[in-house]
Amino acid sequence: MRKRWKDKSILPGFGVTMGFTLLYLSLIVLIPLSALILKTTTMPWDRFWAVITDPQVVASYKLTFGASLIGALINAVFGFIVAWVLVRYRFPGSRILDALVDMPFALPTAVAGIALTSLYSTKGWIGSLLEPYGIKIAFTPLGIIIALTFIGLPFVVRTVQPVIEELSADTEEAAATLGAGRLRTFWKVILPELLPALLTGFALAFARAIGEYGSVVFIAGNIPMFTEITPLLIMTKLEQYDYTGATAIAVVMLVVSFVLLLLINFVQWFANRKVISN
Repeated sequence: MRKRWKDKSILPGFGVTMGFTLLYLSLIVLIPLSALILKTTTMPWDRFWAVITDPQVVASYKLTFGASLIGALINAVFGFIVAWVLVRYRFPGSRILDALVDMPFALPTAVAGIALTSLYSTKGWIGSLLEPYGIKIAFTPLGIIIALTFIGLPFVVRTVQPVIEELSADTEEAAATLGAGRLRTFWKVILPELLPALLTGFALAFARAIGEYGSVVFIAGNIPMFTEITPLLIMTKLEQYDYTGATAIAVVMLVVSFVLLLLINFVQWFANRKVISN
């Protein structure tokens, strides 16, 4: 018996909608990315290698991916806590708090960067309190991590929140009845159900942080080899009309981001499979 390659649908239009989907994705995603790679092929290999391995560029890679990873991990933990509180508890001002989660979505990134810089600079409300203890946030990698955490929080909260709403409290009560403590209940009952959504939110926050520019460029200070992010180097090369150099760095960012997201999606697929099997 021949295996069906698509499920039979009551409503017609699979061919039309599939064609539209492929056309739309090609115009919006595939063609621009292909043009980026083709532009890079016009460079000699030695020139390409010299651009992407320049010490200043390598330092920006480490800062961008490292800060993005740390920011996404922080959001995975505290974003889960925020989503849990908003779903499981009712308290005065909960609706206002829920609306505040979306502020990084609505706020222009440049405005967010200026606001964070004003808060965490040595003359800002928070920065002035930390300065006597030798803690400096603005114009340091720590400030970049805070900015990336700020813009990535909604991705985790809004991804995990619907799953928590569908999570029945009866299962937790049953685990408690069988003698499981709170930590064991969380580890064995709650976390396996939330892990796929949590990984999705983490991946979205991580991907958003890698390409972030507006909210980071102000608080970073853009000190070469210290707080200079890769998107800024790309913009600098574009302003210098070095289009091939900019595309070379962008291709490296694209490849590394694709590999990392592929690994995250594989872990998410494995987690989904494990949840279904259980």
